[in-house]
Amino acid sequence: MGDVYAVVNQKGGVGKTTTSINLAACAALDGKRVLLVDLDAQGNATSGAGVDRSALTASMFDVMTASDPGESAELLHHIIAPTNVVGLDVAPATIDLAGSDLSLANSIAREMRLSRALAEVREEYDITLIDTGPSLGILTINALAAADWVIVPIQCEYYALEGLSQLLQVIDLVRSQLNPDLRLAGAILTMFDARTRLSFEVAEEVRANFPGRVYDRLIPRNVRLAEAPSYGQPVVVYDPTCAGAQAYQQVYEEMFADESARTGARPVGVDIVNEDAESGDIAGRGGSD
Repeated sequence: MGDVYAVVNQKGGVGKTTTSINLAACAALDGKRVLLVDLDAQGNATSGAGVDRSALTASMFDVMTASDPGESAELLHHIIAPTNVVGLDVAPATIDLAGSDLSLANSIAREMRLSRALAEVREEYDITLIDTGPSLGILTINALAAADWVIVPIQCEYYALEGLSQLLQVIDLVRSQLNPDLRLAGAILTMFDARTRLSFEVAEEVRANFPGRVYDRLIPRNVRLAEAPSYGQPVVVYDPTCAGAQAYQQVYEEMFADESARTGARPVGVDIVNEDAESGDIAGRGGSD
């Protein structure tokens, strides 16, 4: 059974989708069977992987709001679409997902919808990556409840650490109440600009605050990273020699290339400890963009 990774940060514009798409593509290019689950109403992971959202007749909204787990799993099988990258499939999203919080407001076990759906397909894939939106609402809680590991992209800019204590608190709550096997795989520093002292200072600050939890390779600001989604391709396919593609390839190698990393003994995977976490209704702790 392949591991499931949730790419999470309640802040927008930190590189969650870019990270999800390119790590998924790196794994597929490495010969693995990969599922990319788009759990963001913007649907950027869907279009960025080359899937035409306008042609979709069903999406993750239908999976998340299905009336029973059996129907949800069947719908997930139905919506999964192949991409131009051999081995990479996408469970697509549309703007309909924006209404999922309201649709699931009174649903029983609403936090476990994704976990139950993925249980029926995860054996078909070596790796599943879940791209989440910029909030700590019900969709992100579902991603954390379904995941084995959490990846946190952090941009090398002002206020990089803003809100991360809340995110770690929510992760710990999910771990204690819904998913005891959830672990933090690590943080990825994104949007690094070697021309500015700020980027170096932020990277140093993040590493100081999360010792042993930050991947060595930084993701640089790169024009090709910005261009690739408009062509419906991961940057590692669009321009594999560019700095952004090479950086994601190296992060992928840190995360997945070693056999022990895939079996649970990840050198960067650490337990999440947050003594200040409070108990409560997890799904009610939604964040904002």
